[in-house]
Amino acid sequence: QVQLVESGGGLVQPGGSLRLSCAASGSIFSIFDMGWYRQAPGKQRELVAIITSDGDTSYENSMKGRFTISRDNAKNTVYLQMNSLKPEDTAVYYCNARVFTTPGGVLYMHWGQGTQVTVSS
Repeated sequence: QVQLVESGGGLVQPGGSLRLSCAASGSIFSIFDMGWYRQAPGKQRELVAIITSDGDTSYENSMKGRFTISRDNAKNTVYLQMNSLKPEDTAVYYCNARVFTTPGGVLYMHWGQGTQVTVSS
C-alpha cells in the first residue's frame, strides 16, 4: 500500500504565493514520476506539472513561469511552488505518483486526498 499526503494549501490573496508538499510512503521500491493535478468546481481534473525521477519537468502551458515543481527523491516528496496566484487557480490540488512496489513489477498510479487552494481577496 502506498500513501500520498499533501500539505500547504490554504487561502491566499491574488498575487500571493503558496508552496504545496506531498510525501509518499508505504510499499515503495521506486517512484517513476510525481505530479500535481487540480480540479476546480464544475471542471475536470487537469494536469498542473509532472517531474520524473531524473528531474525532467513538464507544465501545463498557463502555469509555466508561475509554478515550479521540484522533488526530493531521498524523502519521496514532491513540491509545488506557486507564485503570482490568480483567482482562477482556485481548486483542489491533488498529488499523483506512479510507483513500482517491487523490482520489475507493475507501475501503479496513486493519488493523494487533495488540498484546497483558494485565491481570493
